[in-house]
Amino acid sequence: MTRFQGLMQEVMLQANHFGHRQHVHLTWLAIREYGTETAVDLISDGIRNTARYAGAPQKYNATVSRAWVELVGHHVSESTVADFDTFVGDNAALLDKRLLTRFYRTSTLAGAKARAEWVEPDLAPFPWQCEAS
Repeated sequence: MTRFQGLMQEVMLQANHFGHRQHVHLTWLAIREYGTETAVDLISDGIRNTARYAGAPQKYNATVSRAWVELVGHHVSESTVADFDTFVGDNAALLDKRLLTRFYRTSTLAGAKARAEWVEPDLAPFPWQCEAS
């Protein structure tokens, strides 16, 4: 069993379907276990492989995958909470599937470049990019 499969199994013990909340939970687990940098590759590769296996490789989006991991990672780094339900209660914006539209134009995220590789935000910087300035 791969690391991704193990994390998926843990998430699905508490769920009857895999929706956005479960994506965030999977990402939270990966970040807490492996750190944000490793979680980017772990989650991205796992989602890409899952989409390919499901016969829908076009559904994978490199920018969306990385952006979500980095957003969750930012909030994990600012949290001392060890319980996922409490974590998302404290960071409810992460449950908004449209959160990335605060940072990206919809057309940017839908574009071929964003699907294939990382694209920087084109509407507003991420919170940690503002802090670094």
